[in-house]
Amino acid sequence: MLVHICCSVDSHFFLEKLQEEFPDEKLIGFFYDPNIHPYSEYQLRLLDVQRSCKKLGIELLEGPYDFEAWMIAVRGLENEPEKGSRCEVCFDKRFSQSAKKALELGESKITTTLLVSPLKSQEQLKAIGDAFYEKSGVEFIAVDYRAKGGTQDQSRVTKEEQLYRQDYCGCIFGLRMQREQQDRLMDEMFSPIGNQILPASIEERLQMYKKRNQLEDENIKYKILKEKFLNYRQFNFKLIKGKREIIPAYALFYSSLPRERAQGKIEFGHNNIYYFNREEIKFITLDYFNSYFNTNYKTINELIFNPLHVEQELELRASITGSNYNLSPIIILEEIIDTKLTIILKSKTYEDTKEKLLLI
Repeated sequence: MLVHICCSVDSHFFLEKLQEEFPDEKLIGFFYDPNIHPYSEYQLRLLDVQRSCKKLGIELLEGPYDFEAWMIAVRGLENEPEKGSRCEVCFDKRFSQSAKKALELGESKITTTLLVSPLKSQEQLKAIGDAFYEKSGVEFIAVDYRAKGGTQDQSRVTKEEQLYRQDYCGCIFGLRMQREQQDRLMDEMFSPIGNQILPASIEERLQMYKKRNQLEDENIKYKILKEKFLNYRQFNFKLIKGKREIIPAYALFYSSLPRERAQGKIEFGHNNIYYFNREEIKFITLDYFNSYFNTNYKTINELIFNPLHVEQELELRASITGSNYNLSPIIILEEIIDTKLTIILKSKTYEDTKEKLLLI
């Protein structure tokens, strides 16, 4: 039996139940989910599914990540709600590829872990699966493992196995609508041009779960914990000299301007820190930055495209301000400018939650 897999939270419990109910069936997992976006989230879910299948002794195959073809398939359905027409098209595409893979492997049955997801309609899935049976001859096995306390058992298994528990279905359109309803920033879609790994980002989680797998390979015990913290995302930053000359500049993490714009001049400097006459803004030179970290950046652009870790930026911020809670803009320049400056800085500081590994 070929089992289409969407994520480990659904698949681990689902596959365990299939192994119990169909002990004579050889189960083959098929991870085909081109709807998942961004690609880093796809990589993270695949990583956890690979771990899950390895634990259960189930072979796993990966389908193509044909995201562009998926986007074309759902064109015009971007604003459809969850369990609506976009989901039907999405299921069609994934079932079609799964049925094709099953026939290629000589399998006569398929099913999907989507059946156990509370976000999906079992009736919708069964109707699409039955239609494919008529078309391809590949039987769709529609099991209901949500009933009789199944959802609670699934939650227990997720916690016991310390699976990656994503908080959105997968596609960018569902994510957008979910974040709008929650009045939350869609920070999953931030991708810094310098590839800096941001706190609580998908990339940070991907690093952590890779580390988790490494700890398991080395038989080191751990726990995955959650902690609340103050997160930050920078939307736009620009430094203008005079009326229109753009000056290369870099704003450290947590740099915030309440009104998103400030005009003025640098009034004075002390101990390599230069003070603006508006909004508690501070400047340092690239030379001072290099001396503090023992780095060798030649230009601000080089720093923008190859930044240090956020933790290092926070260390420098605390050194300059004497506080871990300071949100004043700290701006790095190649040289200090003695003329009128306009600073445009749009950012958001917000309460968030992130995961961390605790060795035990």
